[in-house]
Amino acid sequence: MTRPTPQGRSHARFLAVALCSATIVVDGYDLIVYGTVLPTLLGGGAEWTLSAAEAGRIGSYTLIGMLIGALLIGTVTDIFGRRRIMMACTLWFSAAMFLAAAAPNPDLFGLARLVAGVGLGGVVPTAIALTVEYAHPQRQNATNALMFSGYPTGGIVAALSAIWIIPEFGWRAMFTAGGALGLVLLPLMWFKLPESASYLLSRGRRAEAEALAARFDLTLEEPVHGTGAAKPSALSGLRTLFSGRYVVATLLFWVATGFGLLLVYGLNTWLAQIMRKAGYGLGSSLAFLIALNLGAIIGTPLLGRLADRVGAKKVSAGMFLTAAACIWALSYNLPPAVLYALVAVAGACTIGTTIIVNSYTATFYPAQMRATALGWSLGIGRLGAILGPLYGAFVINSGWGLSANFYAFAIPAALGMLVMLAIPAARRNEPTPELQTAGT
Repeated sequence: MTRPTPQGRSHARFLAVALCSATIVVDGYDLIVYGTVLPTLLGGGAEWTLSAAEAGRIGSYTLIGMLIGALLIGTVTDIFGRRRIMMACTLWFSAAMFLAAAAPNPDLFGLARLVAGVGLGGVVPTAIALTVEYAHPQRQNATNALMFSGYPTGGIVAALSAIWIIPEFGWRAMFTAGGALGLVLLPLMWFKLPESASYLLSRGRRAEAEALAARFDLTLEEPVHGTGAAKPSALSGLRTLFSGRYVVATLLFWVATGFGLLLVYGLNTWLAQIMRKAGYGLGSSLAFLIALNLGAIIGTPLLGRLADRVGAKKVSAGMFLTAAACIWALSYNLPPAVLYALVAVAGACTIGTTIIVNSYTATFYPAQMRATALGWSLGIGRLGAILGPLYGAFVINSGWGLSANFYAFAIPAALGMLVMLAIPAARRNEPTPELQTAGT
């Protein structure tokens, strides 16, 4: 068989990362889609009108599902394979989005959003784990940031689509379009998405792993438990997360991810409504959502490259601090152009920070437990995402004034900076007894 050329291997790597990114585009679409229909649901433009409290509760249902999906699916991904899990989750959340579009009442709509969240939560740690593996070893943060730019790209697609779709076809069509996007991806994933070589190696399928390594020019990461040890179980990776070597970093990654996701989901759910209260029309309010996500698309890959040079810990801490300053500055009476610029930088340093924290998490732990570590970090971190819409609803209803909406999101960004600075240095190359003895 002819060995692939370096150019061919580079193309194959790019395709693997591109498919992960395309899946995250749909995930990002789903993140923003509820925020785009929220003014319609709150304003009586739907068959049923929601109160702010009901809207915040329904917004959290998806995130509860994502918590379940990240914990459950993120853990079993390292056992059943990342390619298979990616396809199953994509089918799952696509079907659930069609159910949301057809929901006859708010209760069933919320249930459909919960179900969709399970699949969406499972996709994210799997996509990150695959991307980090297929990235060039010296560009893991940058590649993951570029891949995860699909998240805000999906948000922009949702916000732009909403400006045209909602007036013409109604809010339900937004969910139908999201389900269709997911189904389009499935045949591409079936034929083109590769399996994880480190997963194959950890399951004793060395010949397949070496074939993938040759095809994609990968450096195989030998399992920490060694070639003669028993295959890892789902619990072995969990035990390692809580071992003396990793427990402090594990807990801090969870908290940092929680702060990041609170900012991402809180702002994406409520920013349009906050700007409407500030006197902007629906189109202009949705434009702030576009600026938030466009800033992440442009800024995150650049910040990922910086993280590869000076370290993800320093960069993510600085991004949290910058986000806090920009969100705080939104409380001032500034020209619209300046507000849009601040929102764009805030997007790069909230959505983007979460992406850099994810790639830092992925490279902090051994390869064979990467998806498990990411699944639990994103799963527990989803508590912050769940709180985001509820937190925003509480502040909006508090009567504290417009500025309080911005102060409320600046504070968790500042706290996120402190958490990132507290994470200890990685010691991933040392032997790990917990994995050596797993399964015996």
